[in-house]
Amino acid sequence: SIAYSCKKKSGTEYAVSTNADIYLYDLSSGQTTNLTDGMMGYDLEPAFSPDGQHMAWLSMERDGYEADRNRMFVIDLETRRSRELSTGFDQDAAGATWAPDGRVIYFTSDIKGTIQIYEMDVSSAAARQITEGVHNYGAFGIAETGSTRSLIASRVSMSAPADIYRVNPEDGSGTQLTFANQEILSRLELGEVRERWTRTTDGKQLHSWVIYPPNFDQSQRYPALLYLKGGPQGPLSQSFSYRWNFQIMAANGYVVVAPNRRGSSSFGQEWEEEISGDWGGQAMADVLSAIDDVANEPYVDEDRLGAVGASFGGYATFWLAGNHNGRFKAFIAHDGVFNFESMYGHTEE
Repeated sequence: SIAYSCKKKSGTEYAVSTNADIYLYDLSSGQTTNLTDGMMGYDLEPAFSPDGQHMAWLSMERDGYEADRNRMFVIDLETRRSRELSTGFDQDAAGATWAPDGRVIYFTSDIKGTIQIYEMDVSSAAARQITEGVHNYGAFGIAETGSTRSLIASRVSMSAPADIYRVNPEDGSGTQLTFANQEILSRLELGEVRERWTRTTDGKQLHSWVIYPPNFDQSQRYPALLYLKGGPQGPLSQSFSYRWNFQIMAANGYVVVAPNRRGSSSFGQEWEEEISGDWGGQAMADVLSAIDDVANEPYVDEDRLGAVGASFGGYATFWLAGNHNGRFKAFIAHDGVFNFESMYGHTEE
């Protein structure tokens, strides 16, 4: 059999719906069966168990909501009974990959501004975080020799583009295998990346990444840039961008403040959904709290603050230009939403 994901709709319904299903095509009979009929959101990434008796996949619950929690399901292909493995796991799952013995499923998930590797016990549905650290893990595979199992994974951070690491699934330790970027990185002075937590106007804790200029000297005063993420939902994590590169910004002498404001993933579904229908509300209060907090530091020149962003970040830049109460001296907006009537007439799907 072949399992595939498809949204079998047309016209306006195709444009506004996220209801993709997993279909099973039997090679011998030519018959196609919808395995997720009645599951209304995205159903994606089918993966057969090694013995071919089960299939895992990812599923969002609600139709038309593309930032819903990505849950992990498993179906018995003989009985057609399915169950959710990620009940109570308030994070997104991605890249579900069965272990060779079929006992666990490895996957990635974003947590507190990073993307880490996890395992899910198929029998008990217990999730365990394998890796941690200031980096993102991406695509991975499994290498198994005798009784030794390793995960071979791509890893990036705000300070380094992708290289390949061998990850020990028992303790999460990573050993770098490729050094494709070493020659270039060895010639660069990079800025330090730090986590920062700020109290929001509604009494919650806001996470930010702060990127400092190379050879940072806290006795000096630096201009600061507020980076406004797009989305509006999804992660602001330890990714390495070839367009909006934080190290390039910092290398030009700026302290860069990148807040995981309301709408960012990796802090629970409630936090991510609190931007829905409230673009100019608490999310904007969050980003102002973040820049105000850092601007209070003696090494930041509060008279030289800028704001920069693209897409929803561009919208946020436009919004702040009219609501910043004199905080900022410069704004840089890239492809930001500026006309809601026009936006109403199309769909991101």
